[in-house]
Amino acid sequence: MTPDDRQYTQSHEWVRVEGEEALVGITDHAQDALGDITFVELPEPGQTFEQGEECGVIESVKAASDLFMPIGGQVTEVNRHLEDEPEIINRDPYDDGWIFKIKGIDADEAEALMDAQQYGERLDRDEA
Repeated sequence: MTPDDRQYTQSHEWVRVEGEEALVGITDHAQDALGDITFVELPEPGQTFEQGEECGVIESVKAASDLFMPIGGQVTEVNRHLEDEPEIINRDPYDDGWIFKIKGIDADEAEALMDAQQYGERLDRDEA
């Protein structure tokens, strides 16, 4: 189930805006496609990225996949648990498997992303 309290990108990242900050992760579809996640290259707190810019890497037994910034902002915190337990993303991509937090966000960029229904429809089209 795709949570409806966040926005989604074409490259399968999600963002949940929480006031002046936002939480970022990858979707259940993305973690399922990757398979067993073995390593997450996290961005460094303090780094600033533009929307769509590469900001990390997720490696699995199947492949390595770039992580892209869903909306522009500055990284304020990363989920350090993923350094020792990257498989948390496989178990819980929408809550415990969050990847990083950002500030200095543009709410308009977030609003322009897909909502849960639009993202689900995109996945349905891709599978058809």
